[in-house]
Amino acid sequence: MALDITFLGHAGFLLSGNGNSLVIDPFLSGNGLAVHRPEDLSCDYIALTHGHADHIGDTVAIAQHNDATVIGAFEICNYLGEKGIKKLEPGNAGGCIRTEFGWVAFTQAFHSSSYEGRYMGMPNGLVIEFNGLVFYHCGDTGLFGDMQMIGEIYKPDIAAIPIGDRFTMDATLGAKAAELIKPRVAIPVHYKTFPILAQDANGFTPHGVEVRELEPGETWRYGT
Repeated sequence: MALDITFLGHAGFLLSGNGNSLVIDPFLSGNGLAVHRPEDLSCDYIALTHGHADHIGDTVAIAQHNDATVIGAFEICNYLGEKGIKKLEPGNAGGCIRTEFGWVAFTQAFHSSSYEGRYMGMPNGLVIEFNGLVFYHCGDTGLFGDMQMIGEIYKPDIAAIPIGDRFTMDATLGAKAAELIKPRVAIPVHYKTFPILAQDANGFTPHGVEVRELEPGETWRYGT
């Protein structure tokens, strides 16, 4: 099966294929590098790694426009329900949500999670089985050894790995994460968006893993 992967900028993606579509962490408004607007996106599902503004982003507008189902931590879903979102699938680390395209599993991530001063539950990584292919979005996280176990259990084809430093791993630690996870392809994320972050992917050179840098708005087809 083929999977179309559109990079929305920062840590956001649109995954689509076989009539299904999922948006991850849609930070568009206020993102100077984003080329999409919230109203440009068509999706059935939205999945969120954690509650920071640069990841929740335009979730409310996109969900309302598309009548989309939002998958996220229990506390995030509670908050979105207060904002009028009706289709919600709450979960937490270790859990799995079944979907029309496959499933979304929650993994741990070492970070924080709050929105406008409100606690948004534990941060997560997301392992997404989409039409038979596996996409692991690490979320915002530091390096941790159980990434190797996540790789062994889920065997991801693709991993989106933060490398921007300051709030997540830098490129060198991100490369180590890729070597632990062992995806076929690693996509660097969470860099270049703000001046405080690393401005390039120099040093993200994991041994034995193909690296695919995507520009905001770029679509890459994986598989056949």
